[in-house]
Amino acid sequence: MIDYVIAIPTPMACAKKLSHRQHPVQNSGKMFTPVRRRAQRIATGSIEASQSNNGFLSPILRAPGPCRTFASTSPCQSKIGSAPLSVPPGVTFKVTKPPVKGKGSRIQPMSTVHIKGPLGELSMAVPSYVNIDQDPSLSGPTLSVQDTTDAKQKAMWGTTRAYLQNHILGVSEGHSAILSFVGVGYRSSIETEATTVQPEYPGQKFVNLKVGYSHPIELGLPKGVTASTPQPTRLLIEGPEKEVVMQFAAKIRMWRKPEPYKGKGIFVNGETIKLKNKRNK
Repeated sequence: MIDYVIAIPTPMACAKKLSHRQHPVQNSGKMFTPVRRRAQRIATGSIEASQSNNGFLSPILRAPGPCRTFASTSPCQSKIGSAPLSVPPGVTFKVTKPPVKGKGSRIQPMSTVHIKGPLGELSMAVPSYVNIDQDPSLSGPTLSVQDTTDAKQKAMWGTTRAYLQNHILGVSEGHSAILSFVGVGYRSSIETEATTVQPEYPGQKFVNLKVGYSHPIELGLPKGVTASTPQPTRLLIEGPEKEVVMQFAAKIRMWRKPEPYKGKGIFVNGETIKLKNKRNK
């Protein structure tokens, strides 16, 4: 018969065993040490890689070079400003130099161009940096600017030349705008008197519009502009100054702009509009 002896530890032995063990909080540093070492190795490797790639990042840190364009051909500049003006016979073109002002004046003097023809006389102020060469050996008056690299002078170079050419054409042949009235009952007429507006100058005529409003629409003609109605649905506006003629035509068009569903409205100089499909409710 075998006797088994069971050893029961005493309280003192248990206390000694617990003293040899470390607290789990104190041992957490040793438990996470491999993870920290691995993270440190990864960070060190990334720094070395960034140092070795300085040559790759160097183009970003360099100063920007000259901008390259997509086209390989040289840009073609507009030649409107340098083109000579076409002055027909019967039209006089005269340039008046500005008066000399003191040195302390901030306003730059501007020369004035007077253009006279069979249909009237127009004048225009020209900027001081625009020069007009009236050499008889040239085919016509030629414009030039003081600084061709300045953006404002380059922009006004062609603009001034276009305005002068429009004035020359206006006093010799005149400018016109044809308005078409499209719609049921749309029409216009020329009246010598108006009931809703007062005349601005003696002998002024008025354009009476009937474009679907309950009240009369009467517009006074600008000075120097004439109007006629070859047909009830057609209005012809004529005048020597193109800007005034087209501005008055736009003023009439504002009362009934062309709409894209039925194609009704006031159309200027063969204006067209693309029709849309009917709205679905």
